Order: sequence, then structure tokens, then C-alpha cells
Amino acid sequence: MKHNIGSILTKGLAVVGLVVLASCTGEKFHVAGSIANAKDSTLYFEHNGLDGFSTIDSVKLDEKGNFSFSGDKMNNPEFYRLRIAGQIINVAIDSTETVDVKATYPQMSTDYTVKGSYENEKIKELALKQINLQTRCQDLYNERPDIADSMVNVLVNDYKRDVSLNYIFKEPMRAYSYFALFQYIVVGNQARLIFDPTRDASDNKVFGAVATSWDTYYPGSERTQNLHNITIKGMKDERIVKAQSKPVELKAQELGVVDLPLRDNHGNVRHLTDLKGKVVLLDFHVFSADGSTEYIMQMRDLYNKYHDRGLEIYMVSLDDNEHFWKEQVANLPWINVYDDSGISQAYTAPAQSLPIIYLIDRGNNVVKNPSQIKNLNEEIEKLL
Repeated sequence: MKHNIGSILTKGLAVVGLVVLASCTGEKFHVAGSIANAKDSTLYFEHNGLDGFSTIDSVKLDEKGNFSFSGDKMNNPEFYRLRIAGQIINVAIDSTETVDVKATYPQMSTDYTVKGSYENEKIKELALKQINLQTRCQDLYNERPDIADSMVNVLVNDYKRDVSLNYIFKEPMRAYSYFALFQYIVVGNQARLIFDPTRDASDNKVFGAVATSWDTYYPGSERTQNLHNITIKGMKDERIVKAQSKPVELKAQELGVVDLPLRDNHGNVRHLTDLKGKVVLLDFHVFSADGSTEYIMQMRDLYNKYHDRGLEIYMVSLDDNEHFWKEQVANLPWINVYDDSGISQAYTAPAQSLPIIYLIDRGNNVVKNPSQIKNLNEEIEKLL
């Protein structure tokens, strides 16, 4: 399924795919709770889908304001909202969880609590941050219209740094990280995405981090494919089209790399994106782990076998002791870098154990993630 990036992004969270149902199992998720001070109000339970919002169920609230909605089990996270008029509470659903929501109308968008769901607690944090950003931006346009545009850009960039480091890169596999990608503010009666690859090319890295992670956890899902579409289109516009005069065709499974500007054991910054033209084995390793010596010997065999044909190994150490790492890599022939910043979480967060390997083709596209690599020698041969 192909999408124009403009139409994808302007739909916000509606960029996400269709609901994946497993109704044949009979298993259900539940969203229940109460809305105070909302007697006789109609509470809508709506799905946020590819083509916009659709009503799943609704209830007219009584004095107690109790409600209970349910739906078929999810195979990947889906997004919903509780709505009374213009007051909204966003809810993410994964599998058969039960989410308990208590709120007070008419400020239910900010005055609510959610229990039973780590994802939805984080979504609330992000929603409140978004509302605060919107308020500050609107105040600027009301009070200082002469400098509002530039100051809003400063506020948005600060917001992106905060959310990228403390939410998205920290746990890119999470539903709340997906939710954060499509937050927006309204400027001059027009919605403006906070993370927007069409406006800021560096936002491709943020989309790429979530796409890479979701590809491991939810391979083949509509949401994952849409993330790929956005990231690939952005990478193509920013780097590939500018670098080559002829059109470049990208396969759907290819994903431009999220750069890792890390220092090697000689103190030089090495960029993963500088290795375009080579087949790259991106390897995240802990040298202090059991079995490391045997593993490094296997990597030496691979390197010796394929390096002359165009293979490079970019090995990222996640060891706690930097001095120990330097001693271990002193005589290794490939690129060895050390991550003490946490930037590697864009690649490592989805994994359950180390080492973690990705394969990158000569066009600087991630073509195999850890879950897809069955025979490393065969996969490298295909790329060479």
C-alpha cells in the first residue's frame, strides 16, 4: 500500500492502519470507568483509523457517569479515544488489557486518571505536555505576534528534544512512542505536526527509530508499514534524490538507517551513514558478557571472509566500563565505537538479549532486523 507523505502526515494519528482483529478467539479488551459531572452527556468511544475517526460505541451518562466499552483482541496496538463534545481522552489498546479511566467533565482532557495501563499513563503525560505547548504557543501569538513565529519554533524544538530523548528513543517499541510521532499544535487555525519530516529532515530519525522497533515487534502490520512509508519517503527526499540524478526505487522492506555518531577507540566520531557503498553488519555487543570471546572469533571469521568484497562491521559496545572496552577492541580490525549516551536504544530497545545484529545494504538501508536474520552468511552473500 503506497501513500503520499503529505496526505499521511496531515491525518495525524489517522495515518495508522486498519484495526487488526482476532474476533475468532472471543477474547476482549475493556475500557471502563466514570465521568463525573457529565449527567445526560453522550460519551463516544471512537477508533482512530487510517481514514479518520469512527464511532465504535456510545452511552448516555447518568448521575454516576459510569461507562464500559469493549472490543475484540488486538494483534498490534490500536488507538481510540473517549469523547464528550470537544473534550477527549486518548487511549491505546494492546491485546486484551483492561483500562480504567476516571475523569471530571468539562475538563476531562486534563482532569483524568488512568489505571491498569503503563502505555496510557505515558500517553496522558504526552497529552498534557502537548496541551501545555499549545497554550504557550497561543499566548505568544496573542501577546507578542511580532516574534511569535520564531519563538514558537524554539518551543517546538525544545519539545521535540524532550520527547525524543525521554520517551521515543527510550522505548520506541511502545504505543505511546507511536502516539508521540503524530502530536500537533494549531497555529493560525492550521494544524502543525510537531514531528514533521517534510519540515525538518532530522525528524526522519525519530520516525525511523519507531519504525525499526515496530518492525521487530509487529512485523507486517499496517502501522509498521506506514511508518516505513513515511521514513523511506523522507530519507529518499533528503539524501537519495539529492545525491543522485536519476530516480531511485526503494523496496518496501528497506529502511534508511538512523545515524549513530559515536566515538571509536581512537577518539574519532564515526557515523553509520558514512558507510554508504558498503554492506554493513551493525552489531551491538557487550564485551563483558559470557561467551564474548567465542562470539568475537566468529565475527573475525566473517570479517576475514567478506571484508575484501565490501563488508564492514560497525560494532557498538554497550559495556559499563569504557576502559575495559578499549582493551578488548585494541586489536580488532573493524569499526568499534562506544555508546554512553543511550542513542543506541533506537535499535536495541526492541531486543530481548545481546548481541543484536542488523544488516544494512550498500544504499544505507536497513534490510534485515534481528528477527529476520536466520543464516548470517547467506544474508551477507545476498547483499554482496
